[in-house]
Amino acid sequence: MLRISLAAVREGPVAIADQVAPDDPLVAATALTLTVPLAVAGRLSAAGEGKYYWQATLRTVVRAECRRCLAPVDVPIAESLGLVFVEEEEAEGDEDCYLVPRRASFLDLSEAVREELLLAAPQFVECREDCRGLCRRCGADLNAGPCGCAPEVDPRWEALTKSHREE
Repeated sequence: MLRISLAAVREGPVAIADQVAPDDPLVAATALTLTVPLAVAGRLSAAGEGKYYWQATLRTVVRAECRRCLAPVDVPIAESLGLVFVEEEEAEGDEDCYLVPRRASFLDLSEAVREELLLAAPQFVECREDCRGLCRRCGADLNAGPCGCAPEVDPRWEALTKSHREE
């Protein structure tokens, strides 16, 4: 469960092991498509008055489109996290922390998990390093072979082509 009792954390570190289904609202609110559940594991511990430290890992597989040919690509994600949660009155300008509402009795890790998953997912994906992409004219997948369109002539070279024909 991604909702942890802060009273339990004050007594000692709390182990967290959970899975988030691909259709869970936590993931559905993002543009990501998961092909396997998101595995969340870690340990939440007190780190001083009003502060908590969460050492965790996120593991899943995200389906994305190749930026060149639009083929589906499965991208494994394995992210290690070290996050600090601070009660609002203790934060005082620390922007690298997640805020815990005042007088909260539970800490909901969902927002942090969603944010860290979005940061871990690659923005651009290629199906392979030598992907040839799609033809700009007919849209054919050039990885499957040539499309049959006439080769494009760079207009900057037309003057040379004309003078070559005249000779």
